[in-house]
Amino acid sequence: MFIELYETVPVLNLRRVPLDTLFARVVKRTFDIFFSSLVIITVLSWLTPIMYVLIKWESPGNLYFKQKRHGLKRKTFWCYKFRSMAPSTDADTKMATKGDMRVTRVGRIIRKTSIDELPQFINVFLGEMSVVGPRPHMELHTEDYEVSVDKYLVRHFVKPGITGLAQIKGYRGEVGEKKDILNRTKLDIFYVEKWTLWLDIKIIVQTVINAIRGEENAY
Repeated sequence: MFIELYETVPVLNLRRVPLDTLFARVVKRTFDIFFSSLVIITVLSWLTPIMYVLIKWESPGNLYFKQKRHGLKRKTFWCYKFRSMAPSTDADTKMATKGDMRVTRVGRIIRKTSIDELPQFINVFLGEMSVVGPRPHMELHTEDYEVSVDKYLVRHFVKPGITGLAQIKGYRGEVGEKKDILNRTKLDIFYVEKWTLWLDIKIIVQTVINAIRGEENAY
């Protein structure tokens, strides 16, 4: 239990998390800069032109899909992906579902392997996201879950991630039932409260393994 200031107003905070400390934030940010720089230089530098040809060849539209999502302290930022769907008017209100007709042929492959998420390493480099953290949701869903899911906003105590504990445990993609978002939020809160650099590394390794194997909910 401690006091912190929001502008000039003192607020009693009953929850202290590891990333509240300056040392922990510096460690995580240093790792994020190193890892995102590595991916941008060694992967995105040659993969992006290939994705441009494949995506534009199959479907007219932009190379990247960008969407406003909520990040640290619920601040809004533009989240980037390689576009995996045909342009539509409901992209900001409807999540991808199994057999979704909006998903292109190239899109099915890059979504199954999580290649579509790779441009988010640019978000990480810019400081808007972290490599590991709770996945950011579209604005409409945040507004829903923050009133319907207990302690949901605790997820916003840290930066959102490209991957997270909930994702490696199978809670990714479509929220088909209420228990999906409840269990996802519980795992996100566990991560927020138990963060260590070693936990981040284990989550990254498992994410790579899952991407190679292919994930059931990646569609």
